[in-house]
This record gives sequence, C-alpha cells and structure tokens, in this order.
Amino acid sequence: MLRWGTKTNIFYLCAGHYTVDYYNNFLPVLLPFIMVKLDMSLTMCGILVMVLAFVASSIQPFVGYVTDKHDSSPWLLAAIPLSGIAICLAGLAPNKAALFLLCIIMGITVSFVHPVGSALLGKVGNVSNMGRVMSLYVVGGNFGAAVAPATVMFLLDRYGLDILPLLAIPAVVLGILFYFSGLYKLPSANAKKVSSSESISIIKIFANPSVALLNIAMGLRCCTHVSVSTFLPMLMLSHGASNVVSGSMLTVFLMGTAAGGLIGGELGDKFGHKRLMVVSLALTALPTILFFLYPDAGFISSLLLFMGGFFVQAPQPSSIVWTGRLMPQYIGVASGMMMGLCFGLGSIGAAVTAALGDYIGLETAMFLSVVPVVIATILVIFTPYTKGVVVPKRK
Repeated sequence: MLRWGTKTNIFYLCAGHYTVDYYNNFLPVLLPFIMVKLDMSLTMCGILVMVLAFVASSIQPFVGYVTDKHDSSPWLLAAIPLSGIAICLAGLAPNKAALFLLCIIMGITVSFVHPVGSALLGKVGNVSNMGRVMSLYVVGGNFGAAVAPATVMFLLDRYGLDILPLLAIPAVVLGILFYFSGLYKLPSANAKKVSSSESISIIKIFANPSVALLNIAMGLRCCTHVSVSTFLPMLMLSHGASNVVSGSMLTVFLMGTAAGGLIGGELGDKFGHKRLMVVSLALTALPTILFFLYPDAGFISSLLLFMGGFFVQAPQPSSIVWTGRLMPQYIGVASGMMMGLCFGLGSIGAAVTAALGDYIGLETAMFLSVVPVVIATILVIFTPYTKGVVVPKRK
C-alpha cells in the first residue's frame, strides 16, 4: 500500500503539518495590504481573523472524533492543496465577501489536516519512540507558522500581491506527493471502534470544574497569543518599521512559541504540569509588556518578544497532558480542545483587540491584550489538579 519507508512517510506527514500551518499564518502578513485594497477597518480585520481562527481551531475536536470513528485519510489529498490555493486567492479577493469565504475554506482545511495527520502518524510503521515522532510533527507545524511571516513579507514587499498564485504551488506539489505515497489509503480510524454507549457527552465533560477552567484559562492565554501574532506587523509598521522588518519580528515571536512548545512539555514532566503552567503564564506578561514599551527591532526588543512567545506557548503541552488525564477515554478530543478549541476562543480576543484599536489606538489595545493571560494564571492556580474522569463509563 505504502510506496516508501517509515521515515519518508513520517517526513511527508510532518511536511503536511508544516505546509498547512505555513499557509495558515499568511493572514497577519496579508492584512496590511488587504486593509488598503478593500478599505477595511481594524474591527473588520479582527472579525476576519476571528472567523479564520474559529473555523480552523474550534471544530478540530469534532473532526478528530469523526477521524477516530471513520476513515478520513483521503481528505488530505484535497485539504493540503486547498490550504495554499485558498489563502493565496484571499490576498487577491475582489471584495470582502470573497475574502471571508476563502478564509473559511482555509480554516476548514486546517481543521481537517491536524487530526487526520496525527491519526496517520502512528500507522505509517513500527515507531519505537512515538513521543519523539509526535514532537517532530508538532514542531513542524510551529516552524511553518514561524517561517511564514518573514518569507512572505519579503516576497510581497519585492513583488507585490501578484506573487501569491506562485506561492500556492508547493501545496499542490505536496498534495500530488501524498497521492503517490499511498498515505491516503491508510485507515485513520481506531482499530477499536467507539460504541454508541461510549459516545461523548459534552455536557458531562464540561461539568467537571477542572476541564471547564482549563478550557477557559487556555482560551484566555490564546487571546494574548492570537492578538500579538495577528497585529504585531501592523504595530511595527505604525512605528516606522519596513514590511520586511515587521514580518521578521513576527517570525521572532513565533520562533519563541515554537521553542516554548518544544521545551514546555519536558519541563512540565520534570517539575509538574500545573506548576509549569502557572509559572510560564505568569512570566508571559513581563517581557510582552516591556516589548510594547520599546517596540523596535533591536536585540533587546527581539529578545523580549522571543521570551514572550516562549512563555505564552510553554503551557500548551502540559495543558494537553492535564486534560488527557481528566478524560483518558478521549485523548483525541482532549488534544483537540487544547490545540484547537482554545485557539478558536482566543480568536475572539483578537477581534476585541482590533475593535479597541479602532477607538483607543492599536498600541494601547495591544497593551490590554496582555490582561487575559494574567487572568488565565489566576484560573490555573485555582484549578484542581487531581480530579477524576468525567466521561461516561461503558455500561
């Protein structure tokens, strides 16, 4: 069925995650150009970001549940090419309706690739260290998101929006490679089907205080994360930075988030997941606020931005582990909550930041975007760590 070896197929799956997250991070770079072209306000830009992030993130737990029950691997053949085509066409959209539609399509492709790719990762061969492989998969996506701003801003600054159709070519090529690899023929569903008596009860899951508080806290964390990663280029441009420098500073922030996501899980295993989450969330505010006080492209500002990204992302692996312990029968849903649903909730914070930016100025609104992560710290402190499972047991 598979035409290449284990390592090659793992590489293709990691490349798929890299590619989709690369395209998913085009929008913050495109916004300064789209705002002028379509005469959009900051509020409208915030709503656009919220729509894309909400579609891309919030439905992931449900897509993951379907993926566990039904073979969904062929989705990759369409989702990967569509991710590049949709977002590149969004930059050339003739009107706001077309722009929103293309961003919704982009969000749907992201929500498909993440759970399907994760499900296939454990089925491409006998892997002795799946934790390491999964780390490569996660970091592949983080790295793609981090590389996008600097590279895309450089190309747009040099060639303009007309270069966008060419930037969609890698997604199409990777979709063709997936076809010839045979990966799409592998079943994504679990070998052990979930019976109807074990169906998920969302009400019972969120009735557990720990699950509810963790989702709220991580959603607040993502309010800060999404606001900074979305409007940082605009903030830098408002302070006289060039397009290339603005994109590069966003890459610095996202490289920090990639490092935080990679190291945070290991630190959580060593020092305790709740402790790691509390400390990293508490430390997010200081470097982020200091950067907003001196938003230039100097070494100190870049270091502060990197550390802000590191601390804001470090809690994510521990949040997945913690939620998984609360609902061990549905690890995929738990992961979808922390990797998907919370970012969808965070996109609402980005919309609020944008709306405030129209009334009190973007710089002040960015300062206020740090408040949610402070509230998240307090919520995690008061979240019970050892509560039991709340999913319904099989009768």
